[in-house]
Amino acid sequence: MLELLAPAGNMEKLKVAFRYGADACYMAGKKFGLRAFSGNFDEDELVEAVNYAHNLGKKIYITVNIVAHNSDFEGLAEYLKYLQEIGVDAVIVSDMGIMSFVREYAPKLDIHVSTQANITNKHTAKAFCDMGAKRIILARELSIKEIKEIRDYIPDDVEIETFVHGAMCISYSGRCLLSNYLTGRDSNRGACVQACRFEYTICEKSRDGEHYEIQEDDRGTYILNSKDMCMIEHLKDVIDAGVTSFKIEGRMKSAYYVATVVNAYRRALDDLIAGKDFDNALLEELEKTSHRRYTTGFFYGEKDKEYIKDSMPIQSHEFMAIVKSDAKDGYALIEQRNRFKVGETLEVLSPNDTFNKVIEVGEMLSEDNEIIEDANKVQQLIKLKTSLNLKAGDILRKEVVLK
Repeated sequence: MLELLAPAGNMEKLKVAFRYGADACYMAGKKFGLRAFSGNFDEDELVEAVNYAHNLGKKIYITVNIVAHNSDFEGLAEYLKYLQEIGVDAVIVSDMGIMSFVREYAPKLDIHVSTQANITNKHTAKAFCDMGAKRIILARELSIKEIKEIRDYIPDDVEIETFVHGAMCISYSGRCLLSNYLTGRDSNRGACVQACRFEYTICEKSRDGEHYEIQEDDRGTYILNSKDMCMIEHLKDVIDAGVTSFKIEGRMKSAYYVATVVNAYRRALDDLIAGKDFDNALLEELEKTSHRRYTTGFFYGEKDKEYIKDSMPIQSHEFMAIVKSDAKDGYALIEQRNRFKVGETLEVLSPNDTFNKVIEVGEMLSEDNEIIEDANKVQQLIKLKTSLNLKAGDILRKEVVLK
């Protein structure tokens, strides 16, 4: 069975991911995961997340994928026992010591081997299978051909997961020292500051103090910056290679990003399963949220070695409001997120049939039924007149002029 796997940096994003079509979410507790600066989940929130997912027939995977030092094992056994007790579906690990702890202290937890383990060949994949892994999350640096070779070599009951969308790291599947060197924040222990996104200059050795900007375009210099991966047009190739879980990167991205990307991939997968041709509008959809220029990464061998050349993030649409309750009697209650006015056009992002329908903003009322011409108050509740059957959780967005 194919699985669309979405990031969940906090509870809001988890609920958004499931609403827009994710089959499972991966997330972290307050420690042992590789995204220390996302909101993450405390113990009570982990229980809420698991129960919420299971009530929908969906799954929760918890990252325990730091590159562990001796001190990192303090409290690990108790944490793993807790994850098993609350019914987490699997833990994502990269360290063999942590993997041994899972088998000893929480043997009912399925083990998914993280992309941080840098599995780039069939023999390493098989070795992890022999150690009890139920799923292998392959390194990003593999071609379709190599993935197929791994699939054919490992046991049939071990699943393969791979990233199909989102930011890529300039280092081998995330094993980077740049953040630690420049800021003291260790990317391999959950504290990456994405130092590869900083601006850089060069200095010729004999010209002390003379720094020269490395120019790429008028937005700045980002010489270490990779493009974003996007495989939405090529999901059939990934399926044919033997992948069953399609992973979206982005635990530190916005709820709007999660909704947009999950919605597009859900529709693409459903169309593929139904035997329909790819809808090019879904590729356009991915331009509507923040991203860097897209690439197919390493999937097609030598084709995309230019993936490191890139610039600042771009997007064609902005998140304007979220629908708080289903439309009734010609009005929908919305919560403002960015400024918009009467006369402007808003577009609907929804998992339902109102997807990409438009609203010409006309009548807007406050909660006290006062007329509003300009929605300029942050998180203001507004009654928006519309003939569309908007549902709670739908998002309204507006096309913006890119600079």
